Amino acid sequence: MQPNPLLQSLRTLGAWAAALLLFFPLGWLFLTAFKTELQAIAVPPLFVFEPTLDNFAEVQRRSDYLLYARNSLITSLGSTVLGLLIAAPAAYSMAFFRTRRTRDILMWMLSTKMMPAVGALVPIYVLAQSAGLLDSLSALTLVFTLSNLPIMVWMLYTSYKDIPNEILEAARMDGASLWTEFRHVVLPLSVGGLASTGLLCLVLSWNEAFWALNLVSAKAGTLATLISQYSSPEGLFWAKLSAASLMAIAPIVVFGWFSQKQLVQGLTFGAVK
Repeated sequence: MQPNPLLQSLRTLGAWAAALLLFFPLGWLFLTAFKTELQAIAVPPLFVFEPTLDNFAEVQRRSDYLLYARNSLITSLGSTVLGLLIAAPAAYSMAFFRTRRTRDILMWMLSTKMMPAVGALVPIYVLAQSAGLLDSLSALTLVFTLSNLPIMVWMLYTSYKDIPNEILEAARMDGASLWTEFRHVVLPLSVGGLASTGLLCLVLSWNEAFWALNLVSAKAGTLATLISQYSSPEGLFWAKLSAASLMAIAPIVVFGWFSQKQLVQGLTFGAVK
C-alpha cells in the first residue's frame, strides 16, 4: 500500500513546526545575548543588529564564570557517580531477587518524584544547617543524588530486566557468587543502560536550579546561581541575563548533542519487546 503523499507532507510540516517551536526559545536567547540592553527590549523586536560581545565580558568581569562552572561540574559528576554506586546494586536486587513488595517499593520511589521540591525544602535546609553543610558542594551533591536516585533505579531496573535469566543461571551453576555475578556478568551486559542512566542524571543535575538557589550562595554556587544574579529589584537585564544563560547551558547542550543517542536509548528502555 502506497503512503498518502498529502499525509506525509502534513506529518513533515507538523514535525518542522514542532521543532521550530521547541527551538525558538533557545534561538531567541542566542540572539538576545549578542544585543545591547536597549536592543534587547526594543519594540518591535530587532532581528537585524550589530552583534556585541560586551555582555559576555560583563558576565565574566562581574562573576567568576569558571568557578561556577567548576562547581556545576563537580556536583553533577559527583551526584551521578554516587547515584550509580547506590542505584546499580539496588536495581540488581529488585530485578533478580523480587519479593512481593518489590513493585510497591519501585512505585513508592517513583512517587517521591511527584512531590514538589519546595515541600522538602525546610527539613533539608534544617538538616544541612545542623550539619554545617550550607553553601557547600557536599550538601548539593548529596541532594542531587537523592533527587535523581528514583529515576536511576527505575532505568537500571528496566535495563537489567532485558538480561536473559539463562545467562545468570549459567553463572550460578559455575559457582559464581553474587558479587562475581553482579560484577562480571550483569555490569558488562548493562553498560549501555549504565551509560544512558549516568548521562541523563548528569544533565538533570547540571540543570537543577531549585536546590542550587536555596542551599548555596557565592561560595558553592553553580551556574544556576550565576544566572540568578542578573535579576534585581530594578528589573531584569535581559541581554546580560541571556549571555549568562547561554554560557551556563552551552556546555550541557553540546554534551547532550553528542550523546543524544544514548539519552534516547535510556529513555526508551523496555518500550519495545
